Amino acid sequence: MKEKMLSQEQKEEIHTLWDELADFGADRAEVACRHLQSRLCHMSGAFNSTWDGSICLGTKPGCHDPFEGWRIPVTQLLYPIESPSNSGAFKEIHELWNRGVDADPHFMLAMHGVGRFRAYGLRRDMPPEWFDSPFYRSHFARFGIMDSVWIGFPINADAESHFGFHSHALFTDQDVELLSYALRGIKWFHRQLMIIQGSMIAKASLTPTERKVLRLLLTKASEKEISEQLGLAVSTTHQHVVSLFRKFSVRSRAGLMSLWLSDSGNR
Repeated sequence: MKEKMLSQEQKEEIHTLWDELADFGADRAEVACRHLQSRLCHMSGAFNSTWDGSICLGTKPGCHDPFEGWRIPVTQLLYPIESPSNSGAFKEIHELWNRGVDADPHFMLAMHGVGRFRAYGLRRDMPPEWFDSPFYRSHFARFGIMDSVWIGFPINADAESHFGFHSHALFTDQDVELLSYALRGIKWFHRQLMIIQGSMIAKASLTPTERKVLRLLLTKASEKEISEQLGLAVSTTHQHVVSLFRKFSVRSRAGLMSLWLSDSGNR
């Protein structure tokens, strides 16, 4: 990857950011993600950012799926966006994606180069006439988004991590280079985000409560302390713990912790 547009000062700032991410700890992966999004928004001039954990569920015989089985079970928006539907602009887009039908042309940008590290964006890749479409006006222009750029990171054959950045102005080639460089060197972090959401290793999706319990299981908190922090009965907390062990195919807390310390997430 070319890095000639980045100054040494910019690289050092990114290296410092990588060090900061490593200091958060696995139990604070979502907080670390917001820190990363916020810092990269500041560096690139974006006003908002999204993170999508994407997994391939496969396709049924005879079923036409423009996304070839790829779905987005989890997403994280840095700053809320008001929407008349009360679901948010990007949530509306994700719901359309997960239906797998009537795909707007811009959805297919993510499908180009699946399995490879890549950068793709609205102004970089969409034809000029698309910006006159009802979809662009309804889902982007209405919220002040002039340009969006995404960085796709393949974790394994069935999982990818995508960070999106959204701006009131056009992204420059240097902006895209900076974002690509910052996100290319932290595979461990992309993988950690997918695991904490249960999207890469778990046999089934995690419930919101299970995700809260999981984050605390990665600390030294006992089940009783987890119950107190979450306002749950100890028996209920234990049921969630057992469910997490089953979903992650482990028998103990130590086995769960080992997922963050090994490459067992590679299928």
